[in-house]
Amino acid sequence: MKDLSPIEKRARSITDWVGSPVSVLVHTIVFAAAFLLSAFGILPLDRMLLVLTTIVSLEAIYLAIFIQMSVNFQREAIAEVEQDLEEIQEDVGEIQEDIEDIQEDVEEIGEDVGELQEDLGEIQEDVEEIGEDLEESEAEEAAEERHKNEQKETLQNIYNALQQLTNDIEKLKK
Repeated sequence: MKDLSPIEKRARSITDWVGSPVSVLVHTIVFAAAFLLSAFGILPLDRMLLVLTTIVSLEAIYLAIFIQMSVNFQREAIAEVEQDLEEIQEDVGEIQEDIEDIQEDVEEIGEDVGELQEDLGEIQEDVEEIGEDLEESEAEEAAEERHKNEQKETLQNIYNALQQLTNDIEKLKK
């Protein structure tokens, strides 16, 4: 809101005062005093009515001006509020767009999470297969190693038997 000039401040204070119960009381006292002055013969009725009418007319003119100034001020204040409301509505529209964008991003993230879960499941299956393949190859290697050891042992037994036969043949030749 704009700063008020001294005249505008005074106009507002006058219109505020005129609209108060104190103003009604002061005006009532002034009118009653004017009529009492006439009733007690201090002032002739025509002159009192002329002065009172002139004062009331001038007061009405100035009050109308002050009231119009207040109305103008209120109109400006309302225009500022309308402008603020328009800005707020624009901000709300932008926020709604941002929320829609965020919702789309959340949906995309949800889809990505679903895809990652599927990929993780596939990776888990692959790891299990690799583990099974490893177990199988380890079992095959172990069986192959046993088979080689058995062959070595058999060959060693054959060699030992041949050695024994060679020794026995040598003994028989002698």
